[in-house]
Amino acid sequence: MRSPAAAIAWQFRQAHRVGFIGLVTYVLVLAAIKLVVLTIGQPVRLDSPQSFAFVVVIPFTAAFTYFLAVFSYGMAGDLAARRSMYPARMLTLPVTTAALTAWPMLYGSSAMALLWVATKYFALWPTDMDVPVVWPAVLAAVLLAWTQTLTWMPYGLPGLRVIVAVLWLAAIDAAALLALHYRAHELEMVAILAPQFALAYLAARVAVARARRGHVPDWRGAFAWLARVGRPTAIGRGNFSAPVGAQTWFEWRRCGTSLPVWVAILLPFELSLLLLAGSVPVLVCTILLGVLLTPPIMAAFAAATVRTSNPRAGDSYGVTPFIATRPLTSAELVAAKLTASMWSTAAAWLLVLIAIPLALTLSGTAPVVMSQARWLVGAVGTSRAIVLVLLALSGLIVSTWKRLVQSLYVGLTGRVWLIKGSVFVILSLLFLIGPLIQLLVEHEALRASLWEALPGILAVLACVKLAAAGWIATRLHRRRLLSDRVLLAGAAAWCVVVLALFGVLAWFVDTPFLPRYVLVLLAILAIPLTRLSAAPLALAWNRHR
Repeated sequence: MRSPAAAIAWQFRQAHRVGFIGLVTYVLVLAAIKLVVLTIGQPVRLDSPQSFAFVVVIPFTAAFTYFLAVFSYGMAGDLAARRSMYPARMLTLPVTTAALTAWPMLYGSSAMALLWVATKYFALWPTDMDVPVVWPAVLAAVLLAWTQTLTWMPYGLPGLRVIVAVLWLAAIDAAALLALHYRAHELEMVAILAPQFALAYLAARVAVARARRGHVPDWRGAFAWLARVGRPTAIGRGNFSAPVGAQTWFEWRRCGTSLPVWVAILLPFELSLLLLAGSVPVLVCTILLGVLLTPPIMAAFAAATVRTSNPRAGDSYGVTPFIATRPLTSAELVAAKLTASMWSTAAAWLLVLIAIPLALTLSGTAPVVMSQARWLVGAVGTSRAIVLVLLALSGLIVSTWKRLVQSLYVGLTGRVWLIKGSVFVILSLLFLIGPLIQLLVEHEALRASLWEALPGILAVLACVKLAAAGWIATRLHRRRLLSDRVLLAGAAAWCVVVLALFGVLAWFVDTPFLPRYVLVLLAILAIPLTRLSAAPLALAWNRHR
C-alpha cells in the first residue's frame, strides 16, 4: 500500500465489502422508489408513526448500528473485556499512532454523514416534516467518534467499557435533545457538536497509544471479593467426570459469561427509568418490555463469540489446533457449546427475574403492574392469563438461547464466503422488512391475499424445514457423527415439544377463524431443529479441512 490511509481503507473494504454493497444497494432501491413515486405523481402516505418507522427509522437505525460496529472495530473483540478493542495486528503496523487513530475516525465519520444525507434525500419522508440536513449528520459522526474512543480505551474492570459508553453517549444525546427543546438553530447545534470531534480525537489518540504499549490497568484486586462471589464455577473445577464436562466448563469460561455480564450492566440503567415513569401505565409497561427484550437483543451480540473456536486467534473462522486435537467428537464439541449457552441464558434470565420485582417494589410502580395484570385477567380469564404470561416468558427465554446458537452452524463451517454471505442476507432482509410492511399497511387487497396464502406459505416452509432436517440426519448417520440412539432420542424429544406447544396454542387460541393445522405448522416452525442439527456437520467440515 502506498500510504497508511490506503492500507486502512483497504482493510475496511476487504473485511466488510459485503455489508457495504448491501447498504449501497438499499440506498439505490430507496432512490428508485422515490423516483418512481415522483414520476407517476401518486401521493404516498407516511403521516402515521408506524409507516414512518417502517420505511425510514428501522432501516436507518440498522445501518447506523452496523457502521458503529464496523468502524469502532466492535466485531473484533469482547465489549466486556478490559483490553482495548483496537485490533492487535494493526497496532504493530509501521505507521504513527496519529494515523491509526485519525483515518478510521475520518472514514467512519464520513460514512455516518453520507448515510444521513442519503437517507434525507433518497427516503420518503412525511410531507409536513421539516428535516434538517447538517446537524443530524454531525451528531451521527460525533456519536461514532466517541464510540471509537470508548471502545479503543483499555479499562481496569471487566464490563466498565459498557457502563462508560452508555453514560457518555446518553449524555451527548441528552444535550442534543435539550438544545432542540429550547429551539436551537442549526448553526447553534453545529457549534455545540463540532468541537466534540477534536476532543474525541485527542482521547482516541491517547487510547490507541496506551493500547500499542500494551498498557491495561487492573483494578480487580480492589473487587476481589466480588469476583469470588460472581465465580461459583471455580469451585471444584478440577474434577470432571468426562471430557465433555471439561469442554463445557471451558466454553462457559470463554464465552458463557458475556451475556449475563452485559445484562447485569444494562439492567440498573433500564430499571432506573421506573423512577421517572411514576404511575403512567404506558411508560411502566414500555420500560418493562424493554427490560424483557434486553437478553434476546444482547444475545445477538454475544453469539459472535459463541460461534467461533477462538475469537482471539488471527483466523477466527477456523478451528485452532487447541480445539481440533481435543479427544472429543465434533458432536461433543457442539454439545458443550449448546450446554454453556443454556447456562448463559439461565444466568441472564435469573438476573432479570430477580431485578424486576425488586425494582418495581423500590420504585413504587408495583401497583401499576398489578392493575394491568387484573385487567388482563378480566379480559381473557385467570387460566389463560397465566398461560399467556408463561408462554411469553418461555418464548423470550428460548429466543435468547436460540439467538446464541442459531448461527452456530454458519460460524463453525470456517468458510469466509459463507459467513459473510449470511451477514449480507440478514442485512438485506433487515433493510427490506420496512418497505414490505409498509406495502402491507397501505394495501388492503395485498393483506387479504397474504392472509389467504398464509397456510400454504407455512406448509411450504415446514416441508422445507423437515426435508432439510431429514437430509442432515442422513448425513449425520452416514458420517457416524451421531449414533442412532441419539438421533432417535433427539427426534422424539423434538416431536414431544412440538406437540406440547401445539396443545397449548390449540387451547389458548380456541377460534374457528384459525384452523388447527395452521397451529401445527406454527409449532413446527417455532421449535429449532435444522440449524442446530447442522452444527456437528459444519464443525466436522471445518475441523478436517
